[in-house]
Amino acid sequence: DVLDRIAPHVPLVLDPVMVAKGGRHLLDKNAVAALKRRLAGRARVITPNFPEAEVLAERAIETREAMIETAKALLTLGCKAVLLKGGHLPGKTVIDALASANGIELFEYPRIETKNTHGTGCTLASAIATGLAQGLALRDAVARARAYVQEAIRTAPAIGRGHGPLNHGHTVRPFGLPK
Repeated sequence: DVLDRIAPHVPLVLDPVMVAKGGRHLLDKNAVAALKRRLAGRARVITPNFPEAEVLAERAIETREAMIETAKALLTLGCKAVLLKGGHLPGKTVIDALASANGIELFEYPRIETKNTHGTGCTLASAIATGLAQGLALRDAVARARAYVQEAIRTAPAIGRGHGPLNHGHTVRPFGLPK
């Protein structure tokens, strides 16, 4: 299969897209078991949100403390690190927890009140993968990816009536124009 064809040194970023925004589970139990058994152990980092982490860890996350403990617990899946995204916790500040063998690091940033958050998790995972492919250390790749996504949310174009997309092109500058 595809996983067997990826060289062991390639730093995989696993965004376990398992639960839809509305709460519907997207993977059956066999697929979740395969994700835990085959994919998680090969990942440099997994990037679950709360609903996904609750499925993977088989526990509820209702507090900051539970978030930190769940991030640590997910390391037992065999991944090198876990970035547990905290956007589901209420409050004016969003906290993401990066767990690794080095311990826990919390990243905090002000919540941006908007409905334009469609694709946030996939964008974050892709930006982390880009940083790792460019040779950044995991912590630096996460920090840069989070800054990119935060600005993409802040400058989102507000298209449509539902959860709109991010502004993925916010770093693009037309030729000849100042920054």
